[in-house]
Amino acid sequence: MDEALAAALPSESHWPPTIHRAVRYSLFAGGKRIRPLLVLAAGEAAGGTAEALMPLACAVEMIHTYSLIHDDLPAMDNDDLRRGKPTSHKVFGEAIAILAGDALLTRAFHLLADAPPAARGDDVRRRLRATAILGEAAGTSGLIGGQVADLEAEGRTDVSLADLERLHRAKTGALLAACVVGGGVLGGAGEADLARLAQYADAIGLAFQVVDDVLDATEGADQLGKTAGKDAAAGKATYVRLMGIDGAREIAARLLREALAAIEPFAERGALLRALAVLIVERHA
Repeated sequence: MDEALAAALPSESHWPPTIHRAVRYSLFAGGKRIRPLLVLAAGEAAGGTAEALMPLACAVEMIHTYSLIHDDLPAMDNDDLRRGKPTSHKVFGEAIAILAGDALLTRAFHLLADAPPAARGDDVRRRLRATAILGEAAGTSGLIGGQVADLEAEGRTDVSLADLERLHRAKTGALLAACVVGGGVLGGAGEADLARLAQYADAIGLAFQVVDDVLDATEGADQLGKTAGKDAAAGKATYVRLMGIDGAREIAARLLREALAAIEPFAERGALLRALAVLIVERHA
């Protein structure tokens, strides 16, 4: 993935060099690469090739990184640490950090739209469908809408479990779902398999955020690679605040069972999807 991402970006010396240094600083700061791995796992389970899946795999990691850069800004979460390193705005200043996020977002859709000249009709149609899925997930009904809801929920005591689930399905779950369903589309999955992948994605997308809430309350900055305990300090609505640590863990375990049940028909083709679901729920960072 790192090789593909490096090849998909202008070099650090490309004009203007400052923005390309900033983009690469955040994109290659570390991270688990779970989102692009989900693209590859879903697409290959559907019979796709890595070559066909890689543009989407790179695009989702670029969009995820852009969202982290913007999320860390003083106007948002005002964080100094990400993946164990100073955040982008601490290194390059707020203006360049904003532009680095913008650059990653636009580059993601450039990659998806830049189909090879030899692409056939079915390949182009799949690519367009995957692009639309990703665009919706990154927009106001997904990631951005969830971020708005998260900001508006800070300090409130009247956020219900249903409100919290809707927020997290948008802020975190939508992009994860786009990885899985978009990967399935590019891999040539039929509608029945796409429905199974969507069920899996809905479960792991929410589970990812539930586990994040638990980790923020139970792990330190050294383990997380980012500021610990910031959810409680900011008065954010979280599963830990509403359900307690044990209750949140029970929800994550139930969601894992739902995810694994959804992809049972894939049998061995779903081995990597199963492993990633377990990783998402049992991780410690």
